[in-house]
Amino acid sequence: MSSFEIASQNLKKYFQEIPSIASLFETNPERGKDFAVSTEHIYFDYSRQRASKETIESLCKMAEYLKLKEKIDAMFSGKRINQTENRAVLHIALRNFQKNPIFIESDSHEKIDVMPEVSRVLDQVKIFSEQIRNGAKRGATGKKIKNILCIGIGGSYLGPEYLAIACKPYAKDMNLAFLANIDGTDFREKTQDINPKETMVIVISKTFTTAETMQNANSVVEWMESKINKSRQEILSRHFIAVSSDLKNVASFGIEESHTFALWDWVGGRFSASSAVGALPLSLYLGFDNFHKILEGAHWMDQHFLTAPFRTNIPVISGLLDIWNIHFLGCKSRALLPYSQGLSRLAAYTQQGEMESNGKCVDIEGNPVNYDTGEVIFGEPGTNGQHSFYQLLHQGKQIIPCDFIGFVEPSYDDVCNKINKVSHHEELMTNFFAQPDALAFGKKNEKPHENFPGNRPSSSALLQKLTPFTAGLLLAWTEHRIAVKGFIWGINSFDQYGVELGKKMGKEHRERIIEYKKNHLLPSENLNSSTKILLEKFLLKKIS
Repeated sequence: MSSFEIASQNLKKYFQEIPSIASLFETNPERGKDFAVSTEHIYFDYSRQRASKETIESLCKMAEYLKLKEKIDAMFSGKRINQTENRAVLHIALRNFQKNPIFIESDSHEKIDVMPEVSRVLDQVKIFSEQIRNGAKRGATGKKIKNILCIGIGGSYLGPEYLAIACKPYAKDMNLAFLANIDGTDFREKTQDINPKETMVIVISKTFTTAETMQNANSVVEWMESKINKSRQEILSRHFIAVSSDLKNVASFGIEESHTFALWDWVGGRFSASSAVGALPLSLYLGFDNFHKILEGAHWMDQHFLTAPFRTNIPVISGLLDIWNIHFLGCKSRALLPYSQGLSRLAAYTQQGEMESNGKCVDIEGNPVNYDTGEVIFGEPGTNGQHSFYQLLHQGKQIIPCDFIGFVEPSYDDVCNKINKVSHHEELMTNFFAQPDALAFGKKNEKPHENFPGNRPSSSALLQKLTPFTAGLLLAWTEHRIAVKGFIWGINSFDQYGVELGKKMGKEHRERIIEYKKNHLLPSENLNSSTKILLEKFLLKKIS
């Protein structure tokens, strides 16, 4: 039996005894106050979770037994907690404003402080972004840069894209687009409305070998060559920059070292939005000062996570409640429901973070786990989601815990009209207040189709306004909530070998397609009957 299974034994009796959410409120009129964490920047209410005081205490004791605090400290202090790849996990160092040294151990066992290098790259981003924004650096034809085209996939774009959309009210004079999918449709649509003479391209790949990213980059180079009457090297030197840890591959592509911004192996892709992966496009788009505020918000949550007691620690409590819902209430999915259009990509970012990090079938030592890890994440901004999938949330047989996120103030000046008595933001927030209660308490009705069973758990987070600071805070909350669950389950949340097999098999099919284009012989070796037929239909360009 694993440590997690042993530690969670005591929770089984609370699951058997736990009353309904409505009963929990009836027996404790102060539940709304008692089951909440109030801070200067975020109010987190988990009173509508189906958990008693004893449940929370037992979850915290389980975390203590499994040495959660020690594991958090190990992450912050630069220990190599990513054991399968023998790496530290130090995205927190990217926003370490206290400037205290954070050491990692080199392969030669030398202690190296990462902070000077972090500061160097941040300074490099600041100088470069300001030169582009003020026109000191221009394109190959002398035109001022107005567009940023960011090429990367997975962690190289989901975090920055979430932040870019969240902080759009703070953007001025720049357009930002993300080219991720290898589908040529993405390439066509992202390039059709921008002037290449006014465009800076950021190629993001740790190894500079990611198949989709490099093929998109090659196509963008040729697109620019066809539109700008300059040499390839001049276009690369004036319109291309790189974020990578492999200077050799970047140089082979043709991007100058002075236009290359470092990544480190102690920053995982899906945890890299605070690095140059996010710093470059967001500093160009928003200005460096606004990107710095994103880091400040993330740092605030880092310190809260590091120092707050478990009972009032938002990432810890939210992660422990996820575990409670998954293992004891049988809830294998979670809905992320931001009542803010600016958070329209938060669900996609969280989806990758959660499912790529914690979707594991072995523990950190490589032993099979006998319990579910990870959860399926989905979501949509309110009120769009209400007219899409809330039917299942309210009346579906499966119960899906929900996270609601709302803001006191709107992102822009509020929209009002002379007919409606409430503003757009006020109307939006009526739903933020109503939906958690409808899920928790339901409504009895003699007509079966109009009966709402209730007893469906949710949490609510209320913040003042969606700003760069609060966008960074939400980013870090997501990162740390993921880590809490991985630490409790005893898995490695910081590798992602599960993505490798499909990529390897894709390369084999690439070779088959290349071979067919040369000799027109249909491939058949080492293919099952299904794949053989599908591939043949594709190569012959007809399905009948």
